[in-house]
Amino acid sequence: MAEFDLNNSTTLNFKNTIPDFVVATKALDVGNVGEDTFWYFDKAPTHFGYLFAIPEVWSAASALATYTTQGWSTQNVLLRQELVHVVGYGKDSFSKMIWNHLVTKWIVGDSFIEFKRNKKRTVILNMLSISPERVRLVIGKNKMLKRYDVWDGRDWKPIKLEDMLHSQNKKIGDQIHGTSMLEPLIFAIDMKNEMMADERVIKHRDKAIGIAEFQTNNKGKITFGSTAISNAVKDGDMLGVSAGTVKILPWPSRGSEDRQAWVTYLEAFIYQNFGVRKGMITSGDSSEAGSKMDSVNFIPIHTKERKEMEEDLNYQQQVEVEFGEPANLAGLQQETEQKNTGQIGLQPNDVEASLTRE
Repeated sequence: MAEFDLNNSTTLNFKNTIPDFVVATKALDVGNVGEDTFWYFDKAPTHFGYLFAIPEVWSAASALATYTTQGWSTQNVLLRQELVHVVGYGKDSFSKMIWNHLVTKWIVGDSFIEFKRNKKRTVILNMLSISPERVRLVIGKNKMLKRYDVWDGRDWKPIKLEDMLHSQNKKIGDQIHGTSMLEPLIFAIDMKNEMMADERVIKHRDKAIGIAEFQTNNKGKITFGSTAISNAVKDGDMLGVSAGTVKILPWPSRGSEDRQAWVTYLEAFIYQNFGVRKGMITSGDSSEAGSKMDSVNFIPIHTKERKEMEEDLNYQQQVEVEFGEPANLAGLQQETEQKNTGQIGLQPNDVEASLTRE
């Protein structure tokens, strides 16, 4: 007979078995004193893998670059003629190269364009984008950037500082390189895609997953019947069995609503922490007022990126250009409760004493 004595109850000691969350420490990469330091962008292939495989990363980076570079202009007529004739590797243009440059900067942390000039360095002949995994930074003994080395397939080719446009994303402290926008997001990206992969398997096998309850204990008959059911499901065909021989029961599993809601949350989380609100790309799941506020909140982000790009071109390569700004919706948001009829909160006439019936 069971004994119901609460004095014999115990606990599982979760306090000592489940560790607290601890953020890993991060030491910044700095130059060595007294000797040259080489920095390789060895994570670039991994980061590019995320760019080409993860839709949210591609979409967020593309949108941010598009908002940042809405055309360009310059007061220098000669400079305009030079930039118009930039072709890169043959099919590029100045606008395309800057768009590429910005996306690479955010994804890897650093991006590079080599400027080709005449012998007197007075005319821009061309510009060539260089992928970061083929570049190494050379930091001198004084901890200052000394030159760039580019791998040409056989050897490292040195490039002078004045011949390279080098942009760094969110450089922190005294580190010698920029920071990839993906660094704090990889955990969330991996988790979201793991859930999507699991959901794909569940949905794909939804019609096949179940329990066949046979009215026999004969292993051979059960195997034969299970094979027949499996083939019928795979071929989308009918299955004929004798009445009372087998009963198909649904597989005991939870609905997909919770999983889909979590995937949707992570998707918005990735966009938001990349610096782009999802409403800036699509208004499919946003209200009109929400989309407008997303646009207003986004202004400081793309403005900062645009100004930094203009500064890099000017300070490093003496290229004075201004990039166009996207349409500003700051004046379209509702200013008062009376105008904002889409809000959920109370309106003034909901609380005022009045004889007028609504």
